[in-house]
Formats: sequence, C-alpha cells, structure tokens
Amino acid sequence: MDDQLHQVQITAGQVTGSVALDGRDISKVVSGYSLSQQAGKPAELLLFLSPLSKDTFEGLARIVVGVPPDPGPAAAAFLGAIDAGELEKSVLSRHDLMDGGPNELTRAMLRLLSEWASGGWQPQEVGG
Repeated sequence: MDDQLHQVQITAGQVTGSVALDGRDISKVVSGYSLSQQAGKPAELLLFLSPLSKDTFEGLARIVVGVPPDPGPAAAAFLGAIDAGELEKSVLSRHDLMDGGPNELTRAMLRLLSEWASGGWQPQEVGG
C-alpha cells in the first residue's frame, strides 16, 4: 500500500468543479469523490472514476476497498422511532394512499414509511 501523501486540490462549484492530483487535473476521469479525515491523521481521498472515461489513470494511489453498509441497524433505528398512532393517523388521513386493493392499509403504511425515510416526514399539527 502506498503511504506517501499526494498533493490534492479540489475546487467545488455549484455546477462544476475540478480535482487535481500532484498538480495534474484529473477532473475528466473522476465522476465523484469522498474526502474524509480523522483527527490527527492525514486526509483520505476516495476517487470514483467515471465509467465513460477513455483516459487512463497512471500513478500511485492508496487503494481502499469499500463494503456496502448494512442497512439493518439504520432501518431498525428508524422504525423504532416511529409513533404507531402517528403512522396510522397519517395513513388514514391521506386518501391518495388508499386504493381499495388487497392489503391497502399495509401497502399504504409501507409507502408512507418509505417517504418518511427519504426525508419526507412532516410532523402533523396537533389540534386542540
């Protein structure tokens, strides 16, 4: 594994950006990147090479093999935070989620949970 540090320059813009490695612009072969750093350690740059690129990359790089995260613990934490009464009330108040088909309540709850998990959760106003 290459433990030598390399000069990295990243310019991020709203529409475009650039990535340079040891003074060489490699933006055209990079589809994305992830930059992380732990306290007291050098930054680590993970480059995602563009599958459409016809260029080749030549040089030294630290190889990092990624393992997809296990969604189970995050899903369990999300579902554990759901108030059953709020879920039922929200599903029953949204007639667009009810279609009269088999298992409509369960399917509507699953669709609503999916929306909430994607950031679409809106707390309901409590009437007095």
